[in-house]
Amino acid sequence: MNMKFTFPALAVMAALTHSAYAADLPADLEWISNMNEPLFASPEAKFGGTLRTYMASFPQTLRSVGPDANSGLRHYFMDGVPKLAARHPNTGKWIPQLAESWAFDEDNQTVYFKLNPKAKWSDGEKVTADDYLFMLKYYRSKDIIDPWYNDFFTEKIEDVVKFDEYTIAIKSAVKKSHDELMVQINLPSNGLQPRPEHFFKPQKDDNKDGIDDNFVRRYNFKGEPTTGPYFMDKVEKGKSVTFKHVGQDWWGYGNPYYQHRYNVERVRITVIRDSDIAMKHFEKGNLDVFGVILPNLWHDKTNTQPYKDGYIDKFWGYNQVVQGAGGLWMNTAQPLLNDRNVRAGITYATDFDGMISNVLRGDYVRKPHGLGSGHGGYDLPDVKAPKFDPELAAKYFEQAGFTQIGPDGIRMNSKGERLSFGITYGYQPNTPRIAYLKEQAKQAGLEFTLNLVDGSSAFKYVLEKKHQLAFLTMGGGEIPAYWEYLHSDNAKPQTNNHTNYQSPEMDKLINAYLAEFDVAKKQDISHDILKKVSDEFLIVPGYMVPYTREAYWRWMKYPMPGMTKQTEVMFSVVDLATFWIDEKVKKETLAAMDKGQTFDPVTVIDDTYKL
Repeated sequence: MNMKFTFPALAVMAALTHSAYAADLPADLEWISNMNEPLFASPEAKFGGTLRTYMASFPQTLRSVGPDANSGLRHYFMDGVPKLAARHPNTGKWIPQLAESWAFDEDNQTVYFKLNPKAKWSDGEKVTADDYLFMLKYYRSKDIIDPWYNDFFTEKIEDVVKFDEYTIAIKSAVKKSHDELMVQINLPSNGLQPRPEHFFKPQKDDNKDGIDDNFVRRYNFKGEPTTGPYFMDKVEKGKSVTFKHVGQDWWGYGNPYYQHRYNVERVRITVIRDSDIAMKHFEKGNLDVFGVILPNLWHDKTNTQPYKDGYIDKFWGYNQVVQGAGGLWMNTAQPLLNDRNVRAGITYATDFDGMISNVLRGDYVRKPHGLGSGHGGYDLPDVKAPKFDPELAAKYFEQAGFTQIGPDGIRMNSKGERLSFGITYGYQPNTPRIAYLKEQAKQAGLEFTLNLVDGSSAFKYVLEKKHQLAFLTMGGGEIPAYWEYLHSDNAKPQTNNHTNYQSPEMDKLINAYLAEFDVAKKQDISHDILKKVSDEFLIVPGYMVPYTREAYWRWMKYPMPGMTKQTEVMFSVVDLATFWIDEKVKKETLAAMDKGQTFDPVTVIDDTYKL
């Protein structure tokens, strides 16, 4: 859309250099709200009840940024709470969240937003333009000790402008198409949302940037206010966290797209370190829902009496979400892994396809590329993951100098170094999968050792770059992010450059990718980046799961069909949260169990969005 201005755009750009300055809003902007998209929640939903679920380990922090925040509960404070706008989960159109409407400047860098004046923080304070001004200060501060956000809000976001209490503009550092601008501004994980200045006010007056010098320690276990429907109500360190609904007068319910969602009154998340024990708690009725994506759970362990008696139902729903980067990440800063031939050998000696067939019952799908898929024209066309080929792997290992075979069948070089690498992972059910890779790799004279690190500590271990190989899958956005994974500037601890890769040639490609406005040209550069990742053998492509599988007590209800294209988890308040608890059915079920009465078993297969 082309905007018309009643005065030169240059004046507006001059105003954009002073974020705290009350600039003049351009006239004749074409405001967009998209309020006529189909609704996807059910008017039959009922409010109330407590969703009882679990987590495998207690988070190392309750902060949404800074050290260890990625492995905590950040999705309750950042990823899963309202942005200015969001994609409709089926049509893909942008729909309002914190903003009522938006408009694009003709400079292809600036988007204007009219904030919802009814929006409030969970502590009752109003959400205003000042919270967005503070956001820029907050994320640029070195005190938060988060290089990714420091970089993003310095290099990607040029400025935030306040026009009045409820009108702002956000300017990108580079030109982008309208859709790309909205993606950058509203990406769930980039944090471009208001920050509550009233909550983060420094204790001392000598903080030059307005952020507490002791930020990381001070806010390590303080639940911050959110704009979403849930706030942290109770924390029992090491044991549980409880979130409470703001109430049925939550400001978001004035938005039709939010109505009949976020229906449970509380969410109680209990620490249960062993998944088998957690499943027993679930089958006893102590938990309401339980994820059964794992093949052995779905096929073998959901045939016990509570399922046969119809007390617990099963759900398999397909989605079309973007698949993030994942597989076996190689830390090129570790000895031997800086050798491309060694990395190539590891790639061809890693039998993911065999793992999927033999361990995962063919349920999962191989990723075509280590950096994920589902990005449309940004993905390499017709790309396929390297097949398991121990003979080819051996040739690469020999080129790296590993020409000798030890008495245990593992290759050695002339220095006596064994071809052995540890695979770091954080989830015990993955042990059989990695054990399979270990056995298959022996065919090429390669040894994998298993390095299971508990829960959130595993991600911390990888962030600190202590790993050799990391069995890890990351989330992904619709436009691929390459800087965080591959740029030399990010090859340091506490970043997502899990391969520690550094290459001037790659840096040049990534810089060009970030600066390119033309979508077709940007996609061509994306292809070059992906080819180089493949050529350098940095990530062995893993597997993907384009669906959710969940077991739930029959009092858990949801719309029909239950899935949207973007539903990742059916029973989560940080996803679309269209489910609810039917207390009447719960009483009926518990009474039936006491009397020995049963119901017909139920398994729902929702393939509405199966590709």
